[in-house]
Amino acid sequence: MTKSLKSLWARFLFQDRGILPTNRLLWIYFLLTAVLAILMAGNLSWWYCFTLNLIVFLVSLGDLFFSPKKTQLSFKRIMMEEMERGLPYTVSMEVKNPSMYSISYRLIDSLPQSFIRPFPVKGVIPKDSSARISYETTAVDRGKYEINKLYFRYRSVFGLWEKQTTVELPETVKVIPDLTETKQYLENAQQFLLYEGVKIRKQLSGAGEFAKIRNYVVGDDPRKINWRQTAKLREVMTNEYEPEHGKYITILLDCGRMMGAELKKGNRLEKALEAALTVAAAALQKGDYVAVLAFSKDIKVYVPPAKGMAHMQTILQSIYNVKVEAAESNYGAVLQYIEMVQKKRSLLLLFSDVRTFLHEESALIYLKRLRARHLFFMIGVEDQTLIKRTKVTPADVQAAMLKSTAQQQMLFKKREKNKWVRQGLQMIEAPEEKLAVTAVSQYIEIMNQNLL
Repeated sequence: MTKSLKSLWARFLFQDRGILPTNRLLWIYFLLTAVLAILMAGNLSWWYCFTLNLIVFLVSLGDLFFSPKKTQLSFKRIMMEEMERGLPYTVSMEVKNPSMYSISYRLIDSLPQSFIRPFPVKGVIPKDSSARISYETTAVDRGKYEINKLYFRYRSVFGLWEKQTTVELPETVKVIPDLTETKQYLENAQQFLLYEGVKIRKQLSGAGEFAKIRNYVVGDDPRKINWRQTAKLREVMTNEYEPEHGKYITILLDCGRMMGAELKKGNRLEKALEAALTVAAAALQKGDYVAVLAFSKDIKVYVPPAKGMAHMQTILQSIYNVKVEAAESNYGAVLQYIEMVQKKRSLLLLFSDVRTFLHEESALIYLKRLRARHLFFMIGVEDQTLIKRTKVTPADVQAAMLKSTAQQQMLFKKREKNKWVRQGLQMIEAPEEKLAVTAVSQYIEIMNQNLL
């Protein structure tokens, strides 16, 4: 295809500048052709037909004078610099029409294919006015995207010809993980930590850091009564303690092949990212140091430990664009790297696929060595398909074989997990919708027990 033909084809595909006939004009020519065909059956000359078509065409071109010039229109895109994956956002366009002609328009924005594209957007802009055009979109995949062009078509009130213009409006948008659960925790931590009907409470013993003095209530430990304040205020007062701050939390994110398994919403890596950011927010809010490491066959991202909520942005900007790799995870290499960079005692919280991890005998060797200095805890997403297979009622031989195979896999997983637990290495699985809740609950429980 030649360059001129490519340009013409792009113009019809809403991708170039130019002038195009509208459906109204095409219908006029269709009716005119039908009438002329009937008249030609009555010996109407070809010259008369050609002249009439030329006159209609030239008259239709007068429609272009009743619409503004392309240089008269101005455009401005208004959108968020950061969008959370899976959440709807509104994008607005400010279009100014200072001319003396009103226009009807169709608009297509150059959103990436991974965005929901509700185009074309249609409407009317009166003369000598400006309009704000809005549409709603949702980003499906995380990453950094460039949005450059805006394709705009408009016509006059007669609607015979349509002008098309392409405007350069460069924008950069980052699609970050869904932070809904993180925000819920920061707004109401205690309500967020309701898990299986049990509230996560502060430790009951007097160990830890002194937090405050409050009124004694039924159920408090009598050994924590502050007798000095009780005598001063003539009310029974008690000391309240909380876990020590300034502990080190290292979050490990597996980006290997098995983390690409699709779930109800997203894949395992997406849920692990959301849960990891929630745990990071909980730890930073409590004054702990948080480090994050993403890996697959090698180290992808490492964020050194720091404290304070400002560190949350550092973590988010470092890991928002990590992707699943089509390679097996190298647990031995990442544990060896942790042993080298993390010298202080830390909680190693690994988000990975439990079944894959259980087959890594080399990882057990490194973890036995790390156990002397660090506390290891692993959390993964339950395999709902495997669980359903174990509960199905076999109706035929094939269903019975599938159920027995699933049960065999569950027994292997249970046996191997018990072997790791006997070595002092804890691991659990949680449903995908409760992964963040479970991870934060386990973190709080470990802190309350002063295991670090």
